Formats: sequence, C-alpha cells, structure tokens
Amino acid sequence: MADLSTLARPYAKAAFDYANDNGVVNEWEDFLFVASTIVNDKSFHALLENPAVTAEHKSAALIDLYDTQVADDSDSVLKQLLSESKGTRHNNSYSKVSLALSNFLNQLAQQERLALLPEVYEHYRRHKALSLKQLDAYVTSAYPLTDAQREMFQSRLASSLNASIVIHEMVDPSLLAGATIKVGDKIIDDSMRGKLQQLKTQLMA
Repeated sequence: MADLSTLARPYAKAAFDYANDNGVVNEWEDFLFVASTIVNDKSFHALLENPAVTAEHKSAALIDLYDTQVADDSDSVLKQLLSESKGTRHNNSYSKVSLALSNFLNQLAQQERLALLPEVYEHYRRHKALSLKQLDAYVTSAYPLTDAQREMFQSRLASSLNASIVIHEMVDPSLLAGATIKVGDKIIDDSMRGKLQQLKTQLMA
C-alpha cells in the first residue's frame, strides 16, 4: 500500500489548485492546519476509526469544531494556536467553512481519507510556497537566444518547476551548439560540447 504522503498528494494538489484559482489560499490553509491538529488528537482519531460513525458525521464534526472554535468571536485554544502559527500573517478574523471546502472534506470522508489531513496540509503548504517562489535560471548558449527560444526555456522551466522563472543569459561559443541550464544546484547540459563529451566517455568505457 502507498504511504500516507503519497496518498495525500493528489488531494493536496486539488485543494491548492481550487484555492489558488479562487483566491482563498490562506483560508484553506487555516482550515487544513486546524483540521490537522484535530485529526492528530487521540479522541478524534478514535472517532475516525469507528465504523459505526458515518462519513457525513465525521466531516460534519470537523466543520463544526472549526466553525465554533475558530470562526466565531470568542477566544479558544484552537484560535490561539492558529494565530501563533501564522506569525506575521496574524489574523483574528476567520471565515466559516465554505461550501467548496465542505465538499472537499466530504470527499475525503467518503473515501475514508480524513486521517490524511496532516499530510494533505504539509503538501498544500509546499504547493503554496512553490507558487510564491521565483527561481533564477542561468542559460548559457552557444549563440544569443532568440525571443522564441527565450520564451520556450521560460515556459518549460516554469511548467516543470512550478515556479516563476527569471532567465539570465550568457553566451559561450565553445559549447558549439545548444545550451546548458543551471537552476539552483541542478544543471542540464544540452550543448553539443556536452553531448560529444558524453559520447567520448561512453566509447572509452
């Protein structure tokens, strides 16, 4: 069976994609953080594992706890924990669970996946961090890039890295043709020189 992190990934991506498209990234993050805390509680975990409790009741219990303990005007341990976790994004006003978020939880409950919420939350946070990240890509080519080549590099890198890409260009005629790309500690060598060197290594092996 796949591990919990692997199982959680598609749910986290679906959640983030919806939240990002609809401008509710922080609201969903708040709920997932609280839901993760609740799910990790022993008594609530026992509720999740009780076959006599329906899926609807399990998701409704999570929603009710958030609406009554966080999305109201009174102070609570959960609200204090949430506010402390946000650091500079401190906010004492939280919205009640939306219909979309409720539907998401019901899906998890129906598929007996509510216990995955801590892993869903961690993957969701990674998606959020990547969406805000801007990466520098250093492209060294044998000849100056054309506009079409520049756009191609930017588009492909942005898609594969799920990040905003800033291209930094350099020209090195010794590459003969093609280009090398460096992003962080990763280097892609698609130059003619690199391919010839690789061929030479293979022939000498």
